[in-house]
Amino acid sequence: MFKKKIIAVLVLAVFSALYAGCSRQPKFEDAFKTYASNWSKENFKAMYAQLSADTKKNISEDNFVQRYTNIYDGIGASKITITPKITEKMKPDKNNKISIPFDMSMETAAGTVKFSHNAGMVLEKQNNKSEWHIVWNEQMIFPQMDPGDKVRFNLSEAQRGELLDRNGKELAANGTVQSVGVVPGKLGNDKETSKSKIASILGIAVDQIDSLLNQKWVKDDLFVPIAKIPENDGRTDDLLKIPGVKITNVKARVYPYKEAMAQLIGWVGNISGDELKKLNSEGYTDSDIIGKAGLEQIFEKRLRGKNGGEIWIEGSDNSRKQTIIKTEPQNGEDIKLTIDANMQDALYKQLSPDAGDAAAINPKTGEVLALVSSPSYDPNQLVLGISQSRWKALNDDPKKPLMNRFAQVYAPGSTFKAITAGIGLKTGKINPDEKINIQGLTWQKDKSWGDYYVKRVSDPKRPVNLKDALVYSDNIYFAMSALKIGGKPMIDGAASFGIGEDIPFEYPIKKSMITEGNFQNDIQLADTGYGQGKVETSTLHLALIYSSLINNGNILKPALELKEGGTPQVWHEGAIPKDKAEIILNDLIQVVEDSKGTARECRIPNVSIAAKTGTAELKADKNDKEAKENGWFVALNTDNPRLAVSMMIEDVGARGGSHYVVPKVKNVLTGFLK
Repeated sequence: MFKKKIIAVLVLAVFSALYAGCSRQPKFEDAFKTYASNWSKENFKAMYAQLSADTKKNISEDNFVQRYTNIYDGIGASKITITPKITEKMKPDKNNKISIPFDMSMETAAGTVKFSHNAGMVLEKQNNKSEWHIVWNEQMIFPQMDPGDKVRFNLSEAQRGELLDRNGKELAANGTVQSVGVVPGKLGNDKETSKSKIASILGIAVDQIDSLLNQKWVKDDLFVPIAKIPENDGRTDDLLKIPGVKITNVKARVYPYKEAMAQLIGWVGNISGDELKKLNSEGYTDSDIIGKAGLEQIFEKRLRGKNGGEIWIEGSDNSRKQTIIKTEPQNGEDIKLTIDANMQDALYKQLSPDAGDAAAINPKTGEVLALVSSPSYDPNQLVLGISQSRWKALNDDPKKPLMNRFAQVYAPGSTFKAITAGIGLKTGKINPDEKINIQGLTWQKDKSWGDYYVKRVSDPKRPVNLKDALVYSDNIYFAMSALKIGGKPMIDGAASFGIGEDIPFEYPIKKSMITEGNFQNDIQLADTGYGQGKVETSTLHLALIYSSLINNGNILKPALELKEGGTPQVWHEGAIPKDKAEIILNDLIQVVEDSKGTARECRIPNVSIAAKTGTAELKADKNDKEAKENGWFVALNTDNPRLAVSMMIEDVGARGGSHYVVPKVKNVLTGFLK
């Protein structure tokens, strides 16, 4: 009896399962949602699998997939969204057919395209399985289409915005270059000799030419681009003497100031795969040009502009049937900078070929007039297509021309003494009139320093006050002053000058640092007092700090974009009290005017200059005899202040230290102040 009950239960369970399976009807809602999902993912094969049997008789899978692929790729389709408008009242008719209304939206190279349409569906059996299938026709691509129609697209390219200096001079411009190419069928009988001549003149390998000529699309009568060269290039005449060579003008980004502006302005190039992944949602395509470095990259969104275009339906008779969308291009924004191209060029010429950097600002407005790094590279070469050998030479160059030095920080040497003076005066730890009796050229706090001594260059043979210490650049005076100030007040005082803080500036520049945490010991604190130890600054930051001396002790926010009616903005108010700033300013004037001043070489007749020299030793330890030295010089005019320049040059130990830098800055000051 028990076994019979078990069998009965099992039979009932099986029957129930079969009954449930037979009664579970496929839902048209689910089928259409699946189709819409495949459509949005551009999974055209999966879409074809859902088509009705009659539809499949009219179009093969390959043709279906190819049709969608060609159209969507051609118009740059992306972000495809299909929204069905299904209600509870919607029911299939007696023939198991239904029409589903839907909204379609997609982004294209010409803009956003939207339309509403209906999708026919039918319940039918395919592969022994009853499911809802799509009754497809061309109108599901675009409602305006008929069989045999084509979708056409024409791009209206936006012009990239230009970068201009304060006087309207082009720093990054839309110009033309020459495209050098070959018509293969006209290379002549001795093709190898012709290719060798082309390669020699252009500085490329014959293999590179061969790879371009072996592309699948190449035909004997087609022009094959090989390289780009600047307009008015002297090689043009020699190239045109070679059989098969043709030269045409093409649009390109050009950089008139070449190396002088390279690190600041940067360059543009073809978008990379990684960049495209990040920016695909912003409408970029694999054919776009994008800022790769410098302001071209920083201002990319504003410079880029937005392409326009037109998408239309072309009938089987090649007639234009209907426009789907048409948008006008929106050119990128021209950006006028505070940069003075002549100043930038002059500073680069003074720096080159040395390794170093410089910043120039208007000390009363904070407008940045120049940011220069040397050595540098010609960005035009990167836009035109740099050879592998040249690229390798740039990367392997020990002077690192690809490195942007004005964005880095370095030990400022004695130029930091003005900051120590400011902190000491503000905290009351420095009395500017107090005479300190310092004996000899070396000094140490006490015997706990062991064999470590602070050294100074000269001994005036008399007690020195603040002015003397700045004029003679006395390391010992400022080492003593730093110890009087103390570690935490020194760090806090430096912070009032913006040290340890990002500069509020469009161009990313490393923040100046005094120390991470506290000073390790008194030696480190003492060394920091005269710009060694644990302090690093950028040339721009140092120029801004020195400018506070003629701005009532306020440090201005640097400005890079020239704005009509713009007013100077304060970054750090009261970095130093006004009366203390005047003391330091007058002392720095004596650094130039005093016959013993370290910046005596910078005197300019009838021009008042405040300045400070600095030599930073890059010793690994006190026993390092091979250490290199960086030379610094900061100067600004004080009567009707218009210009402050900060310059650093690497490895000046055998060339007079900071005195190698002074005449270079003087040349720039003289040229622009007089």
